[in-house]
Amino acid sequence: MAHIYRLLLLLLSNLWFSAAAQNQSETEWPLHDNGLSKVVQWDHYSFQVNGQRIFIFSGEFHYWRIPVPELWRDILEKVKATGFTAFAFYSSWAYHAPNNRTVDFSTGARDITPIFELAKELGMYMIVRPGPYVNAEASAGGFPLWLTTGEYGSLRNDDPRYTAAWTPYFANMSQITSKYQVTDGHNTLVYQIENEYGQQWIGDPKDRNPNKTAVAYMELLEASALENGITVPLTSNDPNMNSKSWGSDWSNAGGNVDVAGLDSYPSCWTCDVSQCTSTNGEYVPYKVIDYYDYFQEVQPTLPSFMPEFQGGSYNPWAGPEGGCPQDTGAEFANLFYRWNIGQRVTAMSLYMLYGGTNWGAIAAPVTATSYDYSAPISEDRSIGAKYSETKLLALFTRTAKDLTMTEAIGNGTQYTTNTAVRAFELRNPQTNAGFYVTFHNDTTVGGNQAFKLHVNTSVGALTVPKNEGVIQLNGHQSKIIVTDFTLGKRTLLYSTAEVLTYAVFENRPTLVLWVPTGESGEFAIKGTKSGKVENGDGCSGINFKREKDYLVVNFSQAKGLSVLRLDNGVRVVLLDKAAAYRFWAPALTDDPIVQETETVLVHGPYLVRSASVSKSTLALRGDSVEKTTLEIFAPHSVRKITWNGKEVKTSQTPYGSLKATLAAPPTIKLPALTSWRSNDSLPERLPSYDDSGPAWIEANHMTTSNPSPPATLPVLYADEYGFHNGVRLWRGYFNGSASGVFLNIQGGSAFGWSAWLNGHFLDSHLGTATTSQANKTLTFSSSILNPTENVLLIVHDDTGHDQTTGALNPRGIIEARLLSNDTSSPAPGFTQWRIAGTAGGESNLDPIRGVFNEDGLFAERMGWHLPGFDDSAWTPENSTTSASSALSFTGATVRFFRTVVPLDIPAGLDVSISFVLSTPSAAPKGYRAQLFVNGYQYGRYNPHIGNQVVFPVPPGILDYQGDNTIGLAVWAQTEEGAGIQVDWKVNYVADSSLSVAGFGKGLRPGWTEERLKFA
Repeated sequence: MAHIYRLLLLLLSNLWFSAAAQNQSETEWPLHDNGLSKVVQWDHYSFQVNGQRIFIFSGEFHYWRIPVPELWRDILEKVKATGFTAFAFYSSWAYHAPNNRTVDFSTGARDITPIFELAKELGMYMIVRPGPYVNAEASAGGFPLWLTTGEYGSLRNDDPRYTAAWTPYFANMSQITSKYQVTDGHNTLVYQIENEYGQQWIGDPKDRNPNKTAVAYMELLEASALENGITVPLTSNDPNMNSKSWGSDWSNAGGNVDVAGLDSYPSCWTCDVSQCTSTNGEYVPYKVIDYYDYFQEVQPTLPSFMPEFQGGSYNPWAGPEGGCPQDTGAEFANLFYRWNIGQRVTAMSLYMLYGGTNWGAIAAPVTATSYDYSAPISEDRSIGAKYSETKLLALFTRTAKDLTMTEAIGNGTQYTTNTAVRAFELRNPQTNAGFYVTFHNDTTVGGNQAFKLHVNTSVGALTVPKNEGVIQLNGHQSKIIVTDFTLGKRTLLYSTAEVLTYAVFENRPTLVLWVPTGESGEFAIKGTKSGKVENGDGCSGINFKREKDYLVVNFSQAKGLSVLRLDNGVRVVLLDKAAAYRFWAPALTDDPIVQETETVLVHGPYLVRSASVSKSTLALRGDSVEKTTLEIFAPHSVRKITWNGKEVKTSQTPYGSLKATLAAPPTIKLPALTSWRSNDSLPERLPSYDDSGPAWIEANHMTTSNPSPPATLPVLYADEYGFHNGVRLWRGYFNGSASGVFLNIQGGSAFGWSAWLNGHFLDSHLGTATTSQANKTLTFSSSILNPTENVLLIVHDDTGHDQTTGALNPRGIIEARLLSNDTSSPAPGFTQWRIAGTAGGESNLDPIRGVFNEDGLFAERMGWHLPGFDDSAWTPENSTTSASSALSFTGATVRFFRTVVPLDIPAGLDVSISFVLSTPSAAPKGYRAQLFVNGYQYGRYNPHIGNQVVFPVPPGILDYQGDNTIGLAVWAQTEEGAGIQVDWKVNYVADSSLSVAGFGKGLRPGWTEERLKFA
């Protein structure tokens, strides 16, 4: 009776998927293509490429946040090593268009063709996302800042002015992509139109009242893509489940793409979780979201596709040092990514997989220099527990071919023997393979729950484990229990241990299973009668029990790795979590759809980047960060192993694997940061300063196209005069006396400003993490006023342009009003305003680093931050012999510090280095600092606002085999001055195929005399 009762439960379960699933199982789902090619097709279940279904597990990286092309290989090899079948990237219109006359896809790191070539070489599909708007916590959402003046309309519509602006960039991006499409044997899989543009409807999407402007805009972009050679499917990404835009299953209103998708950030896209309440409701850690019903309602004949799913969260200015990984760490990766599988998602891309750095002025005001994003690959390029946890699932999804075609059968606690645990049953209608995705019934609770699971299999209904032990969910965890899982020509009837991967050598499968340390597991394989333990180092209590048609194996998992051999030729490798973290399955093919015969299995190293077999030699490339035992499972024909091109001494184990030892890499010690020199970098505050040179432009506009006009004239919006980044300087002239000035300045969150009159400091707005506009009334002392001409200097920072509809919010002085000395007479007016910003403005004076790199400080305009500048006449600072330096001065001004430090990093290593900035305990914190490394601005440090103190700087920006020019611009916003401690550290050293010494040649141009004219 118990068996009948369980069957009834399974047949009637659940009412969440219920009728929809039943009806769909009887439906012949249509197979779609875009009418241009049948290479990429899709249906209710998944994407197909050349007739093969594929689980798209992808991750996002931004090449423009790591401007060293040699390191794109590093990131993408790490993506491939996880088992991902694809990667995604936004291109950045702003990065490629320094002005409205230029589109640059060729200079330095703006040549993106290596990304497309790497995709082919490494064997990953690409989701290309050209915008033109991308959001991405980038200034103005990735729009070039010359677009933000109002002259091009309100943007993201069919305004001809805006269309004319984006067309050259978008056409170029489409033409480049067109050469690398899967329809022509390359690897671009899909091409996304716009970004999170959920604007298809006016009012409730259920009313289907089209927004004709938005439809026309999407159709213009789609037409441009097709005209410029795009033949792969076009996609979109809804920002949330409310907008229901651009999917052909929902409507035919116009502007639709081929495959619509849904973005979701269930644990909030920022460490400031209050920002997400309006979209997600009140933030509750580990609370999941139901996507299944959305996909069935909105796009039932399309794959359940998530172009962006949360890979972490960005860190706002006041966020904690290092970000907020506590709720988006390894447990998040384990739980939420499996949750998506339980929701029948077969295509998802993590945003971000590697975040990178907001160097220069790339960032929007919402975030500081770091864009680490608590992503699986850290900003310093290291990998840790979250990366490894993600890999455990990605390797499984690459292996589990039957997962690409499933129906949702049911879900609920009736599947388990513990009402605190529920399961979601997915089943392949063709092979009958089953996937039971298990969770705490309340995912926000992270306790340790034990249970058994009721499953349907090809031998009937079972409750597993059958013989010994239980399944455990310990913490915020999920497990996928498989049934009738294909192993080449064999069948894994079920396993309570999770499948990591499997490979077939000489027609014999090697199955890899894992459970957390200390837990038990049970699996059953059909067509076998007996087994033996060939290596029991990682297990205890291994028992074999023969059933009628299959063999049941029970084990208790300790630390390490064990190997079992079954009489039907199946070899089983059992791992605990730590061992699974160091287990790899590099592909032997450049096809993203990796077959079970096209991989080898490797245990031990920090990273395995690639593998290839030539005759009897297996060549492995990868990283080792410590002395490591390498163990390889490969075809019997493999007799020799090379690691990063060098043969390693190997021995064969009794169970057929090969073992070798990798030596620890050398220790790297960085030289001390000494021999600093400094110079004043604010001569503009002095009355004697001459602002008639090319650095300065008269600010004389009396009208503006900006929808937010200023309160006083002339218009003092910096973008109107071609100065778009960071620090700008304004000199306002007036005659006679005034009692003071009222200033209202806007610069984005965490911005600041300071003012001087005739060389005398007045006051500052120090800034806060949330203030984007600040006004003050400054009083003039009669002792500093001149009877005739007076000069007011205002130095203001801005932290980038706002995103979405805020892109046009002006940056600059909204109101500047002199106050009268005498109530009976009117206040004097300003006779002239002049502005200085980035040297050369939009002329792109430094095309290698680009227009985002520099602000308008005197030091930057003069090129003091660049290699080769002669600072021998500057004041020497007190030097120490320690690795760090304390630099200080008094008075409200800007001072520039500079030193040159040699590095000599040996070849054959990957070394990661970070700078560490701090404020001595007794020093004032009312200052802003910028870190320059070989001319690149690689850190903004505002100690009174933000908490970021560690600033990774990649090889290629640093010269690992030469001299490095280190600069610090320190803007003291009070008369107390500033004190800053400068240090650097090695994040990791790896013996690696990625030999970073010598990277970046051509990326670090030096100083030229042309800079002198911008004094």
